[in-house]
Amino acid sequence: MDNNKSILIVDDEASMRKNISDLLSPLGYHILEAGNGDAGMMMFVQKKPDVIILDINLPGKNGLEVLKEIREISVDTPVIIFTAFGTSERAIEAMKLGAFDYLEKPFELDEFILTVERAFAYQKLLTEVRQLRSMVNDARNQPGDGQIIGSNQKMQEIFKLIGRIAPTDATVLIQGESGTGKELIADAIQRHSLLADKPYVKINCGALSESILESEIFGHEKGSFTGAESRRKGLFEIADGGTVYLDEINSMPQSLQVRLLRILQKQSFFRVGGVTPVRVNVRVLASANKDIEKEMEEGNFRKDLYYRLCVVRINLPPLRERKDDISPLVEYFLKKYCPTRKMIIPEESINRLCAYNWPGNIRELENTIYSALVTASNDMLCIRDLPLQSAGPTEEFSFVSLVKENNSFRGALDYVERKIIEEALKINGNNQTKTAQFLKMNRRLLYSKMKELSLISNKNGKAKETGEKNDGG
Repeated sequence: MDNNKSILIVDDEASMRKNISDLLSPLGYHILEAGNGDAGMMMFVQKKPDVIILDINLPGKNGLEVLKEIREISVDTPVIIFTAFGTSERAIEAMKLGAFDYLEKPFELDEFILTVERAFAYQKLLTEVRQLRSMVNDARNQPGDGQIIGSNQKMQEIFKLIGRIAPTDATVLIQGESGTGKELIADAIQRHSLLADKPYVKINCGALSESILESEIFGHEKGSFTGAESRRKGLFEIADGGTVYLDEINSMPQSLQVRLLRILQKQSFFRVGGVTPVRVNVRVLASANKDIEKEMEEGNFRKDLYYRLCVVRINLPPLRERKDDISPLVEYFLKKYCPTRKMIIPEESINRLCAYNWPGNIRELENTIYSALVTASNDMLCIRDLPLQSAGPTEEFSFVSLVKENNSFRGALDYVERKIIEEALKINGNNQTKTAQFLKMNRRLLYSKMKELSLISNKNGKAKETGEKNDGG
């Protein structure tokens, strides 16, 4: 028993307080005592007990008045009322005011202990729900979190599908390679569903061993295995009335697939070591990073479970099939990691990123941009800043190819110089003096280069590309 669990007894009879203390202290509870309503309120405010046992007949401030004051401070603390008149209007009024339960004096010991245990179980459940809601709210409030970037036609069709299925209770199976954003799709479905303000619980089926996964999903009874010192609710029980997201469901062992099928069919299950079915009402979203149909053919995934999960199926395309989204994704990651810093990524760098096949998909692209931002020497992400493992030379681009494209070595050099100067001018607001300082070269040499590369008209001294006035060159 957790020795931090405390019970406040408010009763004017010292013998009653002693009897209750003698009964509960051996069970590991920390007992607090008060002989009247005012002392009870003072003890409640100072010690913040987990459960309160309150006599309804107190001298001075009676139990109902104390209960009202307690509820003004805390709506969650379980209060068990003692009354000698169980059917009286005062007992009924106590329940209306928010008492957890009431017991008649004299009480049965077993009934009394059971009521106290139920009060603590109720308090624990409230704590879990608050934590769960806090986690959901924190996740929703993260900067940029939950945004799905995609102007690609395939992604637009997926967005439309989400809009149609989110308000329903349909089970959804999301398939896609690792890093394609399956969890973001699940989040979007839940966020736009009718259960958006209800519990939302996630678990990665491929990250845990079979025994731990079973306990996490279904919960367990006290003593069901070594180390199970108390009953524990599983994720389905915690998410009752809300949504469960099962990531990498293709990794779920077949023994657990059978139990999951029962939940989908009957909305009930047994905790590990349990004999009493637990009923829940939960919407299930699942994702797989492997071809489920191939897994079924190889005997790794149950067909009956697949058909239950696949009421609606969403196939997320890999990044290599939606390269038109790379540029907006890059802009998004630049803002995400450098919200106060204006970063520029040249067209050549975007082309290099688009030439790569991205086996790690969006996750790899995000890591690449983050790494480039960390190592970049200025406010422009050049090709040299991109990690070689993610954006190294490819058949689509090489420096030697520039010679071929520009008909000569000299032409290739002119092309590179022109692009460098154009990008530097862009960064520095087309100011030639600042651009020369940025490039660490003499301003007159820069002006001469710009004329040589036809970036400035020889007639009027204006920048051909930018329209900047000649500032004295």
